[in-house]
Amino acid sequence: MMSTSTPHPPRTSETAATTETDGTAPLAYHRLARGWAGYRWWKPLLVGVIGAGIYVGFMIAAMLGVVIAGLVSPGFARSMDRVLSGPGLMDMNDPFVLIPMLASLALMIPALWLATLILGAKPVGLLSSVVGRLRWTWLLWCLGAALVINVIAQFVAQVLPGTTEAGEFRYDGGTTLALLAAALLVVPFQAAAEEYVFRGYLMQTLGGWLRHPAFAILLPVPLFVIGHDYELLGQIDIAVFAIAAGWLSWRTGGLEAAMALHIVGNASIFVFVAFGVADANADDVGLVDLLLSVAVTVVTVLVLARLSQVRNIQRRRRPEAVPLGRVPETLQQGKGAAEPER
Repeated sequence: MMSTSTPHPPRTSETAATTETDGTAPLAYHRLARGWAGYRWWKPLLVGVIGAGIYVGFMIAAMLGVVIAGLVSPGFARSMDRVLSGPGLMDMNDPFVLIPMLASLALMIPALWLATLILGAKPVGLLSSVVGRLRWTWLLWCLGAALVINVIAQFVAQVLPGTTEAGEFRYDGGTTLALLAAALLVVPFQAAAEEYVFRGYLMQTLGGWLRHPAFAILLPVPLFVIGHDYELLGQIDIAVFAIAAGWLSWRTGGLEAAMALHIVGNASIFVFVAFGVADANADDVGLVDLLLSVAVTVVTVLVLARLSQVRNIQRRRRPEAVPLGRVPETLQQGKGAAEPER
């Protein structure tokens, strides 16, 4: 008996599925650089060079501001003398040292954005996510979930033998309040800046060269670890975090989940520092602390990944700017540039 179904046409170059080479295939987060108009392999490197120059300029301007403030304010000058002449030059428990350090790292955000705008290579918002902006509602969901998990973990740490964050809280007046302000107001920008550089700029730069996400996730890890001065166990903890943050950025199509993981983790540390339970200068991590930290990271990653599925968070983007100068048919018909991956 002959079938009455319509036969499928043969697969040809015209009917084949679109690929990244013609600029019309959906791009994962780490491949977004491939959606630039006129993408060239060296353009992301130029963004990095320009961004580094802008950041150095910011730091010079900040140092000049400190000098001027010292000349104008005797109290500020005395504080600077205390920090520079004593052992407190690198005392991260001192808010006068900690806050400027965190703020200086936060300056990486405008430096990177300005460099991207100057080069005109792509929309700056694509550093944030596949939808071309920071998804604030999704970020709040991630922050809430990460915070709940972290609070539970801190209760466990108080009763678990061998942890360094088990002790009595103490209040030290203005120092405690200043460190709390740093944890709540400055740490989010510092953590976000590191995510924009390591899980945003570096992942997309590497993803423009190498297709598989493992390269974009893993290759920036050594640089991130080197930037944190810890002993071996602490470096292992940082490496696990970096891999987790990179995987979350790829899996959720943006930086929001990684930001939440980073912000909540850092803020909780400095809250404990504010109340004298933790030491911000410590460069070693105990085995129990490492195991607990890794467990918290893994649980948070699993929860956020599942939450992204429940909320149908978008993972890929159809490029608006096509390297070959051809506009995809879906865009010509007025359909959205971004599309979710099921």
